[in-house]
Amino acid sequence: MAHISGDDRSQLLLLPDAVDDYVGPDNPVRFIDAFVDGLDLAEAGFERVQPKSTGRPGYAPADLLKLYIYGYLNRIRSSRRLEAETHRNLEVIWLLRRLQPDFKTIADFRRDNRGAFREVFRDFVRLCRELDLYGRELVAVDGTRIKAVNNPDRNFTRPRLEQQLKQADERLERYLKQMDAADTADAGGSRAVTDLQRKIEAVRRRRATLNARREQLARSGRRQLSLTDPDARLSMTHKGAVVGYNVQVAVDSKHNLIAEQQVHTNVTDIGLLAQTAVAARDNLAAERIDAVADRGYYKTGDVEACEAAGVTPYVPKPIRSPSINKGLFAKSEFQYDGTNDTYACPGGHRLAPAYFHDLPGGKRIQYANRGACRSCPLRSRCTTDSYRCISRYTNEIVMDRMAERLVARPAILDRRRELAEHPFGTIKHWMGHGTFLTRRLDNVRGEFSLTALAYNMRRAINLVGVTALISGATA
Repeated sequence: MAHISGDDRSQLLLLPDAVDDYVGPDNPVRFIDAFVDGLDLAEAGFERVQPKSTGRPGYAPADLLKLYIYGYLNRIRSSRRLEAETHRNLEVIWLLRRLQPDFKTIADFRRDNRGAFREVFRDFVRLCRELDLYGRELVAVDGTRIKAVNNPDRNFTRPRLEQQLKQADERLERYLKQMDAADTADAGGSRAVTDLQRKIEAVRRRRATLNARREQLARSGRRQLSLTDPDARLSMTHKGAVVGYNVQVAVDSKHNLIAEQQVHTNVTDIGLLAQTAVAARDNLAAERIDAVADRGYYKTGDVEACEAAGVTPYVPKPIRSPSINKGLFAKSEFQYDGTNDTYACPGGHRLAPAYFHDLPGGKRIQYANRGACRSCPLRSRCTTDSYRCISRYTNEIVMDRMAERLVARPAILDRRRELAEHPFGTIKHWMGHGTFLTRRLDNVRGEFSLTALAYNMRRAINLVGVTALISGATA
């Protein structure tokens, strides 16, 4: 029996005679087309929405936006690869009506409209909200580090520069000693002396470069210096050091859709809970919402800001007390009595307010009982000083309330892991966004807005289908 054979390539075809016949009614490109056509691109901040009356005509922003959404939805982020798709991909040919912009035009569009992509992401969040795809009750806030276009060898910190300078000095000293020994043994014309001279000159050039980097870092006023992407920062992850950006997302609990996404240069997550969770509440148009995050977000001012903005936070307390490392009683073993404003120590004594300090984070009160500490049999297990002090901020009551909420709802922390890890795993592994293609913070933010939009769009298509999304976009 013969194999199935294809048609003759030179055979003339009569049907189908329209490109539209190649794109089915449930093809995602039909929704991309309907969604972008329904946007107010001028209000979103796109440039050249209205063409000029003079000069050479340019491509409409809507067409280039459709191309980028299609590309990110199909794991194609490179402008050169997108250009290739306009020549060979029937879906793209249908979507752009046979337009074929070059890669430079495509890349410039992403750079020039980097801030507008965030508004497109929010427009799609509103569409999903109207289709009841968001629960609008609980969001999980989490962050990850995504690599920047900056090799770790081109990132410098002050300690690293000092260490490299010290190594260069040691190497230079060793070479100079070897040179003295070679001069003593020989008149100076040997190959060994020539090699040492080259090494010495190389080390001196290296020292001059490192000193220039140190001065550049001092002038910048920053803690790090990145040469390729000046906004990228070195941070530590469980996989090692990464030079990149801190990507924050707030994930809704109903269908794991992203409600808010941000990109920061912060090397830690401290201080990012309130702005991420509050922005998610605004995007979801909810009066109140719960937000759960891991220990890295534990900060009194952030929790207080969340409660004031209609967000109920759930963040477990990290173990940061130096007393624990010394084998002493932790602060958690001292029970606070809000009625009498005192602490009960493990020895059964009462610690009253003793010292007051005005700090940027608020007023700090230190509680102590010097007389009781002198005669306490547990003193060796409590402090290495003459008495123990317990510090407390005046606004620390918000942390006590949050601790009570966590005791009443312990399963919410497991729910956080289920929600927060899903988008990052999909974005990094399935979508292939393990490294940014652009440089500088504003460009990176625009790039990730497209990634988050594509993630949400793919999930929405899987949840309700293309037809329902088109109906919602054109309603």
